[in-house]
Amino acid sequence: MIPLFLDTGYLIALEVIDDQYHEVALQHWTDISKNLPPLITTSYVFDEVVTFFNARNYHSKAVEIGDNILNSPSIQLIQVDEQLFKESWGYFKKHNDKGYSFTDCVSFTVINRFGIKTALTFDNHFVQAGFKRLP
Repeated sequence: MIPLFLDTGYLIALEVIDDQYHEVALQHWTDISKNLPPLITTSYVFDEVVTFFNARNYHSKAVEIGDNILNSPSIQLIQVDEQLFKESWGYFKKHNDKGYSFTDCVSFTVINRFGIKTALTFDNHFVQAGFKRLP
C-alpha cells in the first residue's frame, strides 16, 4: 500500500474543535483509520504541530500529540538531516514564484523521495506542487 503524507494542518484540524476543517478531518480520519495506510511525516511537521499547541498554552496537548506521533506504528517520522535540508533548500530556491514555506519544501522533497502521490492536508500548496490532497 502506497503511503500518505501527513501534514500539519490535517493534524491540527483533527484536534482543534473550532478549526474550520475539524469536522471534515474527523470524518475523513474515521473513514481511513479502518484500513489505515502507512503514513509519513517529517520532524518539521512534528515541530509545527507541537509548537502550535504549546504556543497556545496547551502544553499537555502538545506532549500528547507529539507522543502519539512518535509512538504510532502507522507513522514513519523522517528526520530532516543535512542532505534532506540541502535538497529542500534547492527546491525552495527553484520555486521563487510560489508561496511555499520551507517546511512545505521539505514535505515535497520527502513526498518525491518516497513516491507518495497524496497528502493528508488542507494546504493548496500541495496541489500546486502536483500532489493529490485528501480529504
